[in-house]
Amino acid sequence: MKYVSSWVVPVPKKNIAEYRRKARRFGKLWMEHGALEYVECVAEDVTKGKVTSFPRSVKLKRNETVVLAWLGFKSRAHHDRVLKKAMADPKMQKLMDPSQMVFDGMRMFWGGFEVMFKL
Repeated sequence: MKYVSSWVVPVPKKNIAEYRRKARRFGKLWMEHGALEYVECVAEDVTKGKVTSFPRSVKLKRNETVVLAWLGFKSRAHHDRVLKKAMADPKMQKLMDPSQMVFDGMRMFWGGFEVMFKL
């Protein structure tokens, strides 16, 4: 795995179970289209920093928690090929429908990263 696509989202605590269900479907679709790895993590130790932190990054509200997730790929080119296939899948379009989101997508952030090293 040499490339990772990652995102961070604020999820209302009452929606964690629903988020988990949707994330499993989302991850399975990515894996079907060629992703090598899919990981979802829910915050356990993310205190609000004075200047920056995970809670500050998503403007976390009292009734929310932070979720960090990533997809692994062979390379950026592999990511781009898988992304094209995944986004063309009607099941993916349904999962990504903004009216069906269980979190505030306006406070989500994401990006792609080249793996520096992995032990």
